Amino acid sequence: MTEVSHRASFAFSARVLGALFYYAPDSEQAAPLVNALTAGDWTQDWPLEQEALLPVAETFRSPSEEAIKDAWQRLFIGPYALPAPPWGSVWLDRESVLFGDSTLALRQWMRENHIVFEMKQNEPEDHIGTLLLLAAWLAENGRDAECDQLLAWHLLPWSTRFLTVFTENAEHPFYRALGELTRLTLADWQSTLLVPVAKKTLYR
Repeated sequence: MTEVSHRASFAFSARVLGALFYYAPDSEQAAPLVNALTAGDWTQDWPLEQEALLPVAETFRSPSEEAIKDAWQRLFIGPYALPAPPWGSVWLDRESVLFGDSTLALRQWMRENHIVFEMKQNEPEDHIGTLLLLAAWLAENGRDAECDQLLAWHLLPWSTRFLTVFTENAEHPFYRALGELTRLTLADWQSTLLVPVAKKTLYR
């Protein structure tokens, strides 16, 4: 695979995963992706081994009594405690708070690298969906060094733990499959990453 095609496939997968974590499943950004994944003919376009994707595709197609919109509300909005909060600082800060030290470190890194990323609402920048969309944007704009740093310093140190808890508690088959697809994809990215992943203490 050429560097250009690798960058394109990385950006494609990061953008799809980021949108599915960040946007409601019936939104204009996510609805076409939900339809594509539940249709089951997407695996040939995903940059991973087909054999690993087959059980994930089967889970995406599984029926559920819970509406996917209700699952989204339960997993990402509330009103009850989220089983796996999607913000890095909840996992990386001793007090498990939003806008914690890890969020401030991410903001400082973004300032130093002149990265301005528009948020749709006032929430921490370290939402897993936001970080994946930002990684896609960096790759699409040829900013490979910053993309690697974002992954190694600000996403991968906590994403494996988050995805494990998220998948275990998702209950809805679509989000179980999304958690597993994201875990497999991020593990593949990490295997080719040139920047060492930062070792950080997790508090959840």
